[in-house]
Amino acid sequence: MSVTSPLGFRAAGVTAGLKISGDPDVAVVLNDGPSHAAAAVFTSNRVKAAPVRWTEQVARGGQVRAVVLNSGGANACTGPAGDADARLTAERLAEAISCSAAEIAVCSTGLIGQRLAMDLLLPAVDKAAAAADSGGGGAAAADAIRTTDTTAMLAPALATMLCVLTTDAELSAAELDAALRLAAGQTFSRLDTDGCMSTNDTVLLLASGAAGLRPDLAEFGQLLTGVCDDLARQMQLDAEGAGKAIAIEVTGAASEADAITAGRAVARCDLLKCAIGGEDPNWGRVLAAVGTTDAVFDPDQLNVAINGVWVCRNGFAGDDRSGVDLTPRDVTITVDLRAGEHAATIRTTDLTAAYVHENSAYST
Repeated sequence: MSVTSPLGFRAAGVTAGLKISGDPDVAVVLNDGPSHAAAAVFTSNRVKAAPVRWTEQVARGGQVRAVVLNSGGANACTGPAGDADARLTAERLAEAISCSAAEIAVCSTGLIGQRLAMDLLLPAVDKAAAAADSGGGGAAAADAIRTTDTTAMLAPALATMLCVLTTDAELSAAELDAALRLAAGQTFSRLDTDGCMSTNDTVLLLASGAAGLRPDLAEFGQLLTGVCDDLARQMQLDAEGAGKAIAIEVTGAASEADAITAGRAVARCDLLKCAIGGEDPNWGRVLAAVGTTDAVFDPDQLNVAINGVWVCRNGFAGDDRSGVDLTPRDVTITVDLRAGEHAATIRTTDLTAAYVHENSAYST
């Protein structure tokens, strides 16, 4: 399954030489139509990369004919020259496929603060456009946007998340936008491995209309959310240096916002993440993290379970923590706020020496 599985899409991944490793680093995804409806969501970081600013403008038009993506450089914090580079990249692909640059989305991932080698990138755009096909092109495109990933996916592990989703259904840009925002909000936005926010995050949803079918909107939304949830899970499992995949399930919240806030606080607690990495069911760190939030709860009513063992009841020690088995890769931490009927789950990972090494040595 790849971006070329739906009718009407072609893709390619090629090597430009942007990466020192010599691995593939430029990809294109082409929508042959007949429809070119599209929607997108982006990082909420106020410091946005040049390709994000360009693609935000493109997405406002609701039409995307093609996407060009590169790894090996984020083109973020590169000043006016970086903006010009993003525009030139769009213009180069537009020329290759005979359309307007205003319908070309641009995505980049890699180090912040360095200009892209345009003398390498632009010829590779031509090469990718010429090589695009509906066979193995999708897999090659996914491989070309890998950064720290160990497997090829539609999105690089959370250094930057670039995701291109495609459908051959007949849907308008407004309908795509509504479905994508809901799906991303319930999946990608609830994956929080380290609390850091990228300058480049971009999720694009393209519709070719090539199947000639108009789906039920509710059913389409459910399917889209399922796809995004699966991708979020893949990214969690392939997160940098992670040993454990942790699900923070917050129940009994006064509102969904409270559940998300409490879950995110737990997911970002480095002390807890270290404890889980060391297979220590230190539930006190869960309570300490929840206590930093403005979520509605009574500290003397909190319950916490780790992998099904209720180690904390009513704000103090519950079942024997020695009964918690933390040897599996998947770890579930349940926090019952006992303040309402809302719930939410935040995904995260443990904090390991491998994570520190990978991010300290990233630039080399």
